[in-house]
Amino acid sequence: MARDLDLGRWLDRLDGIGSTELLIATFLAVVCGWLGTRLVRARVPFGGVLSFASTLALAGILLTVILQMAQVDPRMGLVRSGLGVERQVVEGDETRIRLSPDGHFWITADVNGERARFLVDTGATLTAVSADLAARAGLEPRQGGLPVRIVTANGAVAADLTRIDALAFGNIEARSIDAVIAPSLGQTNVLGMNFLSRLESWQVRDNTLILTPAARDVAEESDAGSEPV
Repeated sequence: MARDLDLGRWLDRLDGIGSTELLIATFLAVVCGWLGTRLVRARVPFGGVLSFASTLALAGILLTVILQMAQVDPRMGLVRSGLGVERQVVEGDETRIRLSPDGHFWITADVNGERARFLVDTGATLTAVSADLAARAGLEPRQGGLPVRIVTANGAVAADLTRIDALAFGNIEARSIDAVIAPSLGQTNVLGMNFLSRLESWQVRDNTLILTPAARDVAEESDAGSEPV
C-alpha cells in the first residue's frame, strides 16, 4: 500500500512537469553534455562524470515525455504497463450495450458518484467530459504536463487534462481514468479509446456492443452476470 502511494506521488510529480520546464531541462542537459565532452577531450577527469550525468538527465527527460504522452495516447499506454506504473484500471465482468435508435451506443455511468450519459466513441482517442459534469463530479484541471488539443467540428481546440477517480456502469468499474474537460462539446460526454483499449476485448454483434474486461484472479471473481445497460 505504501509503495502504491509513493508511486502515485512520483507519477503525479512527473505528470505535472510542464513543457517549458522540460525544454529548459533538455537545454541544460545538452549544454552539460557538450561541456563534458570538451573536458574529456582535454583529459579532465570530471568531464566523464559530467557527460554521464547529461546522458542520465536526457534519458529521464525522455522517460517523462513518454509517460506524459501515455496519458493522451492509448498506444503509448503499453509503456506504463511495461514499466509497472499503469494506474488506469478497468475491471469487472462482461457488459452489453444495445444500439440506440440514433445509431450510437450510449451508457449511463457513475462518475465520482454523479450520474451522466456517455457516447461510446471508438474514434475518440481520449475520454471527454463536459464542463457541467466536471463541476458536479469535482474534476479539476491537472496542472502542468504536455498541452492537450482535441479535434471538434469547429477545428482543434485546447482542453484541460483531468483524472476520473471512479467510473462505473453495468458490470464494469474503472479507476484513475485520464480524461479531458471539453466545454466545446457542450453537454456531451465521450467514452474514448483510452478506456476501451484497457479492456480484454470489445466487439459489436447483432447491434450490441460487448465490452469484456481482462480476466481477474479467481479470488477476486464475483458471480455477477452480464447485464444490458
